[in-house]
Amino acid sequence: MVFGRGKKAKKEAASEPEDVREDGAAESANAATAESGRSVTGPFDVSEISSRDGYVDLGALLIAPREGLQLRLEVEEATQRVVAVTMDLDASSLQLQAFAAPRSEGLWDEIREQIGQSVGGQGGQVEEIQGDFGTELVAKLPSSASDGSQGYRVARFIGVDGPRWFLRGVFGGEAALNRDAAAGLEELFRKIVVIRGDNPMPPRDLLQLRLPKDAPGPVPPGTPEFEQPERGPEITQIG
Repeated sequence: MVFGRGKKAKKEAASEPEDVREDGAAESANAATAESGRSVTGPFDVSEISSRDGYVDLGALLIAPREGLQLRLEVEEATQRVVAVTMDLDASSLQLQAFAAPRSEGLWDEIREQIGQSVGGQGGQVEEIQGDFGTELVAKLPSSASDGSQGYRVARFIGVDGPRWFLRGVFGGEAALNRDAAAGLEELFRKIVVIRGDNPMPPRDLLQLRLPKDAPGPVPPGTPEFEQPERGPEITQIG
């Protein structure tokens, strides 16, 4: 597994006021069912695993290593903080961001709506589909090819609400178009562990990511290597 560091040019507007809405009995039951399923199939909360050994520790996220996997951190230029991590596998990518969330309700329904508005404002199109992670969003964004021709690039958004956190994934490349091509990254997504922490945080604040700490002693198998910095995918700017 190779580990690299990318840059992100545009500041993430993550802190927004929490919307207040009444929780009905049906909504509460659905949320409880979804949470119960997540705790079995993943992604997991750190309280749901017995040991952190064997994971790549990126602060708010623990990632299971895999042969051929490359990890890329995206850094906000203005603050130099890490705002996302992207997993590259074969011809596909999966960008990850974790946010603080309210105790009583999830964020995915609201965030899907905002992504749709953002994509529409850029002249793109969105479609909601049902997948293994529940309701997903496929976005088609206008894009210019190297020869000047106009086309679209496709991104597939997934979201999982956990205990006081929300994890968003954005598939790019072949995985955005082909379920079979996404299988490897989807498996890795299910193995992710989120560390929310105990500090009070406004909903939608990014959970802090960081470079892995150097561990003393022999380097265990699968420990990432480092690449030269490169620019991360701009899909982070959506939503």
